Amino acid sequence: MVAEKRINTIETDVAIIGGGPAGCCLAALLAANGVNAICIDREDPAKAAPSNFDGRTMAVSFGSRRVIEAADAWDHMEKSASPIRDIDILDGGGPTLLTFLSDDVEQDAFGWVIENRILRTSLYAALAAKKNVTHLAPAGVQGFSHADDYVTVHLEDGRDVRAKLVVGADGKHSFTREQMGIGTRGWDYGQKALVCIVSHTNPHNQMAIEDFRSEGPLAILPLLDDANGNHRSTIVWTEEAHTKNSAAQWDEDTFNAALRERFPASYGDVKLAGPRFSYPLTLSHAHSYIGRRMVLVADAAHAIHPIAGQGLNLGLRDVAELAELVIGAQRSGQDIGSNELLSKYQSARRPDNMAMAAATDMLNRLFSNRSGPLRHARKAGLRLVQKFPAARQFLMKNAMGASGLLPTLIRTGKF
Repeated sequence: MVAEKRINTIETDVAIIGGGPAGCCLAALLAANGVNAICIDREDPAKAAPSNFDGRTMAVSFGSRRVIEAADAWDHMEKSASPIRDIDILDGGGPTLLTFLSDDVEQDAFGWVIENRILRTSLYAALAAKKNVTHLAPAGVQGFSHADDYVTVHLEDGRDVRAKLVVGADGKHSFTREQMGIGTRGWDYGQKALVCIVSHTNPHNQMAIEDFRSEGPLAILPLLDDANGNHRSTIVWTEEAHTKNSAAQWDEDTFNAALRERFPASYGDVKLAGPRFSYPLTLSHAHSYIGRRMVLVADAAHAIHPIAGQGLNLGLRDVAELAELVIGAQRSGQDIGSNELLSKYQSARRPDNMAMAAATDMLNRLFSNRSGPLRHARKAGLRLVQKFPAARQFLMKNAMGASGLLPTLIRTGKF
């Protein structure tokens, strides 16, 4: 089939649908290594990365930092990234049952907490600094058409983008995946996550806390102090979706009282310091990641429970693997959109993504449970892990994104 080339057709090597962290990072990685890319972003960058902090944050693992560094974006955000040096695991607000220390794995930090807007603007800056990448935003996609050697992306404004490979990085409700005819398997957890920023009178000492409560886990992640020197953390508060008295609807005094009840006393006085966001928790996994010159990455391919804080990091593993394959094929003169290449990507990423989905699902079911005997058993299990350094090492490397079926870039810091 030979498609008619319209006057307003833009040609590129790779067209990426979606301008979130995964899409922008992939575009920057490809461009930094000689592959022409266009990132098609439905969101207006000014709205996606507002000038004022809106309370949304991302947890970036040690392994993901390597991907962001290779995309030339880390330098833009490093000063705004709050390190996670240690992690305490609690069960129902009781005493600490398990502690992870970054010193035990000879690293400065397990990961970093970064404001979503800082992550976005840093990636936008990395794209803007490269000549062989275009960030089309805001721009919506109307559909796709195929030829033997390329895919044409039809934009809502009448323009076309012609690419050897199209990447769907457009999130959990991916239009690209839908157009590829790929379904998903998954379920609703019957939970929702409330996300917000809190301030506290005492410093957090770069400590993260995961408190496994019966109604759902509570994660407390350290943020940098604000411009006035106020100590801050971000929280992910999981609650049952069907509860009529949702914490998102409480007045501020009631919410602050609940915060003080749930936070360790070491934080001092704790109170809300920004808007509250709430979203339903579901698991979703695409039946396939690949189609004819098309491929899915990150949330478009898989969305997991946030209990381990690995959603972004898992997506960046996809990005690193796909970038390595595409860059290698381009350098050796091979077809970057071939079924052979895309099958290699799927074979490399699907087992790791499925393993993480299963692990987070199991953790949520195990720890979001009111069973008395089960609660005693999991406490005993956590105390047992604390006594065995090898078991702690294994879990700490997982927290860092330094174990599993890892792409070369994450293992070594280079392709």
